[in-house]
Amino acid sequence: MYAERSPSAGMVRLTHLIYALHAFAVFSGVIGSASVIGSFIASIPSLAAIVLNYWNRGAVRNTWLDSHFDWQIRTFWYTLAWVVLSVLLAVTLIGLPFALMALAVVSLWVIYRVARGWWRLSGGLRMPAP
Repeated sequence: MYAERSPSAGMVRLTHLIYALHAFAVFSGVIGSASVIGSFIASIPSLAAIVLNYWNRGAVRNTWLDSHFDWQIRTFWYTLAWVVLSVLLAVTLIGLPFALMALAVVSLWVIYRVARGWWRLSGGLRMPAP
C-alpha cells in the first residue's frame, strides 16, 4: 500500500473552484433556458472543470483530493452516458416517457453529486470509494 500525502493548499482551492464551476453550470441550467443536464455536460464552465480535473489529476494522486477528482470525473461521464441512453430511448415513441423520466432523475442526481462532493470537500473529507 502507499502512504497518503497531504494535498497542497492550492490543490484544495482548485478542487473548490472545480466544484464551483460545476455548481455554476447546474445553477445556470436551473434558472436559464438550458436543462440542468445540458448545462452540466455542454457548458463552458463544466467543460473547463472536467479539463482541470484531467489536467491536475497527477498533482492530487495519493491525497484525499484524489477521491474528489474521481467523483467529479465519474459524475460527468455517467451523466453523459445517461444522456446518450435517453436520446436513444427517445427515438422510439414507447421509450420517450422513460427517456424523460431518466433525464429528470439524472438531473436530481447531478445536483446531489455536486452538493455532496462540495460539502465533503469543505469538511476536509474524502469521497467514499465506489
